[in-house]
Amino acid sequence: MSGHSKWSTIKHKKGAADARRGKVFTKLIKEITVAARMGSGDPAGNPRLRQAILAAKAENMPKENIERAIKKGTGELEGVSYDESIYEGYGPGGAAILVESLTDNKNRAVSEIRHLFSKNGGSLGESGCVAWMFSKKGYFEIKKGAVEEEKLMEIALEAGAEDVREDDGSFEVISDPDDFEAIKAALEKASIATEAGEVTMVPNSTANLTGKEAEQMVRLMEALEDCEDVQKAYTNADIPDAVMNGMA
Repeated sequence: MSGHSKWSTIKHKKGAADARRGKVFTKLIKEITVAARMGSGDPAGNPRLRQAILAAKAENMPKENIERAIKKGTGELEGVSYDESIYEGYGPGGAAILVESLTDNKNRAVSEIRHLFSKNGGSLGESGCVAWMFSKKGYFEIKKGAVEEEKLMEIALEAGAEDVREDDGSFEVISDPDDFEAIKAALEKASIATEAGEVTMVPNSTANLTGKEAEQMVRLMEALEDCEDVQKAYTNADIPDAVMNGMA
């Protein structure tokens, strides 16, 4: 791993506004429903569902909402059928962008995603154009003051982490997706608080953006994540803190 985009942690640092919580819940419900449909309604035997439930609980989603979404996925309750798609493209400055979509209307989704790219200085590309730049990984961010580096490395590596590194006042723990839950449990057992923890797409290298290109990239990523048909958007853009602070 030669680099990591700050975007995955910028979202957590900015926080989710109350006005957007409804959209967050909608995306989580979609993921739970599809995970239950693709696997089973039992999280013990369905890793994707298990991770979706953890993400929902982290956002304080009520238990009944989670259970209802599972039942829609298993067919116990009537629900909408969603199609999964991956879209790839380039943002300002040529930065790579990977978009995961869950939608009940693929034509609407691709049209809206293409529009958001072009409106914000980017372009939608062909399948495979940037996917090779990312690897699916477990990712945790921990504030430096929360734990000593040596202790964190010992706990994380013993639990299966591939790498522990320092970045802008934080520690980052990277793992194979299959080891995510073991590391999460080990950190919780050691009372090490995390700023972020998720299975995500980590870029193998980063593209440094500054000035207007960096501002455009932030607007593009926010527009994509606000889109109802987009579940998650990833980029290898490295955006300066000064730009984020200026746009906050």
